[in-house]
Amino acid sequence: MTLFLAGDAPLELLHPQDSQSESKFNLNIRSLIADYLDPVTLNTKLQELPQQFARPQPRKWARIDWQNLNCDQIVGIEPQLFLAILKGAIDTEAPIRDYTQTSRQYLAPIHTQMAEFVGGTVDEIGKHSKGIWELEECRHAPALLRVYRQLSGEKIELTFKQVRPYQPTSCPDRDLYRHGLHRIFTEYGATCLYLWLMGHSKGTLRQILGELVCDEVNHLIKFWGFGIWLYPCPKGYRFLRGCQQLLPRRSSGNNLLKTYRRMMSVLQWQDWTWQHRWQIVTTFALVMQQLLAWHHALKPTDLNRIFGASSN
Repeated sequence: MTLFLAGDAPLELLHPQDSQSESKFNLNIRSLIADYLDPVTLNTKLQELPQQFARPQPRKWARIDWQNLNCDQIVGIEPQLFLAILKGAIDTEAPIRDYTQTSRQYLAPIHTQMAEFVGGTVDEIGKHSKGIWELEECRHAPALLRVYRQLSGEKIELTFKQVRPYQPTSCPDRDLYRHGLHRIFTEYGATCLYLWLMGHSKGTLRQILGELVCDEVNHLIKFWGFGIWLYPCPKGYRFLRGCQQLLPRRSSGNNLLKTYRRMMSVLQWQDWTWQHRWQIVTTFALVMQQLLAWHHALKPTDLNRIFGASSN
C-alpha cells in the first residue's frame, strides 16, 4: 500500500516491524490532541470572544525555565532536522504584522470587532494598535529563535516570507471567504506541526511548543467559528466550494494545495524520513477528526450570541 503526497514519489506505509514505535507515537499524539483540543476547551475559547471584544487581553504563558532547555529533550528525530524544521517555522511566523493587517483589511467591511481582534485599529493619521491575535502571535518567532539559538549555539538571520497583500474585489464577502480559508488552513497547519514536534520532545522544549499549540488552537477555533457563523449555507455546500480552493486555477495562483507545498518545502520536507512523513499525515488526520466532531456540535444560536445576529 502506498501514499502520495504533494507530487512526491510513493511512500511505503508502515511495515509490521515498525508498528511498535509508531503505536507509541500514535498514543502520544492522540493524548496530546485529547488534551489540547478537548471539546470543552474549544467551546470555552470560542465563547470568550465577546469578552475579548469588550476588554482585549492576550493569553499569558506559563513561566519557562529557559536554562533547562537542551538537545537531550529532542526525541525520536535527528537534532539537525528538528532545528531545520524550527528554522522553517520561524521564517513562516516572522512577518506577523503583514499577516494581521491583511486579515484586518478583509474583515473590516464585514465585522468590525473581528477585524480589531485580529489587527487592532488604525487611526486617522495611520497609526496602528495591535489586536490580540497579533499580540499573541508576535511572541512565537522570538520564542522559536531563542530555542534554536540555545539548542544549536548559533544565531540565525530571519528570512522574511512574502505575504500576499490585500487584494479586494467588488465582492468583500467572497474576498473574505477565500482569505479566511487560507487563514484557517495556516492555523490548522501550525497546530498540527507544533503538536507533531511536541510528540518528539520532552521537558522544557515540550512546554514551549505547548504554549505555541495553545495559541494556534485558540486562533483556529475563533476563525473557524466565525466562518461557520458568517457562511451558514446548507450542510456540505460550503465545504464543496471550499474544496475547490484546493485545486490549482489558471486564473489565480491562490490555492491551498500550492500553500501546502510551499509550507512543507520551507519545513525541509525533502529531508524527512518516511516514518516522520507518515506521522505528520496521521497528526493532520487526527486533528481534523477532532475538529469536525466539535464543528458538528456547534449551534447557530450560540454563534449568534457570540458574533451577533447573522444576516445570511
